[in-house]
Amino acid sequence: MALLLHILITMAAVWITTALPGIELSGQDTTSKVLTLLAVSVLFGLVNLVLKPIAKTLGCLLYVLTLGLFGLVVNGLLFWLTSYLAGELDLPFHVDGFWAAFWGALIVSIVSSALAGIVRRVAQPQED
Repeated sequence: MALLLHILITMAAVWITTALPGIELSGQDTTSKVLTLLAVSVLFGLVNLVLKPIAKTLGCLLYVLTLGLFGLVVNGLLFWLTSYLAGELDLPFHVDGFWAAFWGALIVSIVSSALAGIVRRVAQPQED
């Protein structure tokens, strides 16, 4: 259940990024767009699951020197890679360049964190 909820939150966050210039989600109808968002969200999750720990390990010094800001660059590159892989899988999702990916990844991080916090707070039992 938690995995499904995480995927739905990521779908919403990726959908919001399509309002940014340079990030395109195309499709004939709403169903195809939702399925594309689902596939891109799962793909983004897999890319983060596999490559983010490697990037953190290899870029440890850069993370320390930039006080963690290098993580924003890594997230942007992973989002851009997700766009490339989506294109290879014939998914109608495309990110034009690093800066669009950078801002898209930043929006995905912020929206995902906010939605996860809201869901956690709603699901948490209330204490009197």
